[in-house]
Amino acid sequence: MAVAAAAPADVSQLVNDINSRYEQVHRAYEDNFWATKMALQGNNPAELARTKDEYDAFLADPSNLERVAAAEGGAPSEEQAKVLRVLRRTFATYIAEDERVSAIKAKLNALEAQLATSRNGMRLGYTDPDSGEFVAASSVLLRNLARTSPDERLRKACYEGLRTIGAHVVKPFCEIVKLRNRLAKLCGAEDFYDYTVKQAEGFSKRELFKMLAPLEERTRPLTAAARAALAASKGADALEPWNLSYALSGDVERELDPYFPFEGAVDAWARCFAALDIKYRGATMRLDLCDRPGKYSNGFCHWPQVAWRRPDGAWVPSAANFTSLATPSAVGSGKTALVTLLHEGGHAAHFANIDQATPLASQERAPTSVAYAENQSMFLDSLAGDAAWLARYALSREGARVPWALVEKSLRATHPYAVFAVRGMLSVPFFEKALYELPEERVTPEEVLVLAERTEVDVEGGPSPRPLMSVPHPLSGESCCYYHGYVLAEMSVQQTRAHFLRKYGALVDRPEVGRDLAEVYWRPGNTEPFLGLVEKLTGTPLSADAWVAQLQRPLEERVLEERSAYDEAAAAGPTLAPGQEPDLGMRVILCHGDETIGDSEADGGLAPALAKFKAWVRRTYFGEA
Repeated sequence: MAVAAAAPADVSQLVNDINSRYEQVHRAYEDNFWATKMALQGNNPAELARTKDEYDAFLADPSNLERVAAAEGGAPSEEQAKVLRVLRRTFATYIAEDERVSAIKAKLNALEAQLATSRNGMRLGYTDPDSGEFVAASSVLLRNLARTSPDERLRKACYEGLRTIGAHVVKPFCEIVKLRNRLAKLCGAEDFYDYTVKQAEGFSKRELFKMLAPLEERTRPLTAAARAALAASKGADALEPWNLSYALSGDVERELDPYFPFEGAVDAWARCFAALDIKYRGATMRLDLCDRPGKYSNGFCHWPQVAWRRPDGAWVPSAANFTSLATPSAVGSGKTALVTLLHEGGHAAHFANIDQATPLASQERAPTSVAYAENQSMFLDSLAGDAAWLARYALSREGARVPWALVEKSLRATHPYAVFAVRGMLSVPFFEKALYELPEERVTPEEVLVLAERTEVDVEGGPSPRPLMSVPHPLSGESCCYYHGYVLAEMSVQQTRAHFLRKYGALVDRPEVGRDLAEVYWRPGNTEPFLGLVEKLTGTPLSADAWVAQLQRPLEERVLEERSAYDEAAAAGPTLAPGQEPDLGMRVILCHGDETIGDSEADGGLAPALAKFKAWVRRTYFGEA
């Protein structure tokens, strides 16, 4: 049936209606997502699935696209036309002509919610090699112990604990994979990976892997050489999956641990971002940082309220829910927490600064590019590896700075083997690509487990310290066929770092860096394509050149450069001293499940809220009064 053209005066009402309805369904889903993933009192997986269905139904409602098309034909203003393009692209991403698609999506939502509940509630941990008793532990703690424990028996027990995840989830996961592929093919895609990439990135799976292939090819010989060098240096046993992470940095991680006290992580993150002149523009952020039973096994940041600007010019600040899985008393937990804060806080900064006339320009789902979203967070967490950052922010509880000798030791232990992280990132998209290309009759628990193990060997050179079936992303509808975004993002991170170093000579505590990120990368939201934004900021198209060049840099050259940066930063000190009030333009609530620990609004500032958080950590995990 023909749809009457909308008059220009009707465009504002149409946009207002869509914006309002979007915020309603988005908020309902995100509130349930947080309650369920955080295992809050009264959480209801069935309600999560129901609100997800409503959210999906709104995005997939053909009448929305019809109304937008009519409005586009009604001579809208330039700003209205820009908003309508965002709405059209969003709805076109989700609308399918085949009525069976909605039924499959609803079934997938239910199955994925059931799988998440089962995965969160599984008996996960390790068998103590001395007592023979089972010790409950999250996947994050298992990986942390495997990276830092000097006891090989314990490292192996933790690795075997991680492997139980695959056996636990694989049967229901196979049914989900089959349904995802049926959905994709009904929508005209080659398979579910192709369907997802087209939605999020705007190009096909084939085009994606043409972009990944050069990186895979150029790093394959580097991987072989690094594995041979590690075996020659520390013995063939160092290549065992339970030994690999420890062989690279286990001793160094333990030595670094005192300079990353967990309870100081939030303060260091906040001061670092404030020194970069990163502002959250009135946002509210809820932080749930510590592990506990039933909590979702991966850090994330989601937005029940996204930032946008109303037609009358009023600013709508974002509200972010942010989680990690720290065990503060465990070696390495402080550094992991801080890197997670830089990463997820980077996501939050990005989405707090999108300044467009519709919240659909700020949604974290497709058509927002995965690579675009991850670029922001990964750029900011990369700072934690810089000597200039360590000299300013890696401080012990007593205020002692991490010594250069330890920074150098870490650099010498990790730089020659940095390619391992590249291959670990690549293995996830190559596994998922092969998984969704399997004929349906071959999507069986046995074959999927074998495929995962075969991919680890082919891409990483041997069994992975992080078994592919323990990676949470492929299991979740929110993050499956997503991991390539980290790879593309890291390409842009290295390209962006090189650009800023050329332009400003430094990255850490440079307010120009934060301002450029906000104006060029963050402000447009999904109104501009990721590849175009990278070229706009750096002046060159996205490529792996900067990343590969960094991997190929001679160790001694890197050591000399980092020593110079360390000395300069140590002499200058951080822009904001520890405990000084950082101006982030944001309310921060620190919680542990249903318990509120600190609130910058109620406590009179972020510094006093963090003081309460530090005391809670010391009391809860270290037994201090």
